[in-house]
Amino acid sequence: MQILRTPAERFAGIPDYPFAEHWFEVDLGDGLKARQHYVDEGPRDAPPVLLFHGEPSWSFLYRKMIPPLVEAGFRVLAPDLIGFGKSDKPDDIAFYTYARHVDWLKQWRAAVEPRPAALFCQDWGGLLGLRMVADDPDLFSCVVASNTFLPAGGTPSEAFLAWREFARSSPDFRIGALLDRATATPRSEAEIVAYDAPFPDEPSKAGARAFPALVPAADGMPGVEENKRAWPVLAAYDKPFLTLFGEDDPITRGAEKHLIERIAGAAGQPHRTLGTCGHFCQEDQPGVLAQGVIAMARKAGHLG
Repeated sequence: MQILRTPAERFAGIPDYPFAEHWFEVDLGDGLKARQHYVDEGPRDAPPVLLFHGEPSWSFLYRKMIPPLVEAGFRVLAPDLIGFGKSDKPDDIAFYTYARHVDWLKQWRAAVEPRPAALFCQDWGGLLGLRMVADDPDLFSCVVASNTFLPAGGTPSEAFLAWREFARSSPDFRIGALLDRATATPRSEAEIVAYDAPFPDEPSKAGARAFPALVPAADGMPGVEENKRAWPVLAAYDKPFLTLFGEDDPITRGAEKHLIERIAGAAGQPHRTLGTCGHFCQEDQPGVLAQGVIAMARKAGHLG
């Protein structure tokens, strides 16, 4: 297995992404190390907010949310998961596991910002982030979840099964085109190029192809038992917990009901289903999402 590093020139000219690069060395296990990239904007002593992306995006997805969150008074941290964005990319699909991704992200968080933080999570950002909330609730002052869930077995939807098979077997796995199709508003050609930038060749897409098959959406899969153990702790989380889901997302539409009904901190919050909003809600409704984070952080006393 090789640890690939996307050439820096692939990211030259990325639109609306003026953020300085920051790096952390992750212990991948098996004696391997990788460089993880993250955005770090706003004063270092400001209340932190973590923005966790999912599959197959990267921190570019948060470029429209970062400025208003900084303006509101946050320190904004948006990591690129290992295998995505500017972060290094193991080229072996089998090397990626749910458990490893949780561990890698916990390493980053403990080193970069161990204080209690607000969390915004979408897609796999929720599968990782909500597990982290359950593992240590005191590290999270509030949560905004969008188009995500914490699966623990069951029966996958037909839409998800189709996506999983496409990611596994499609010979034409173009990331930018996927992002364009999964938003309710059209992406510009420059934005499509930006989403393609981290993946110059097929080996670099190993993490992107691996993720859908790692979702513990059916009984017996790795991660099911861990998530079953996580759910009672997550359900008892009583700090502000808001859901903002897109009405045009066929993958997670309706999943918010399980979060709202089961998580204590979701009671009485102004949950919304957002119109003109696909799976990648950060592209379609970034202002609403940012304001949701600000409102929950203020309600939690995390932001003045």
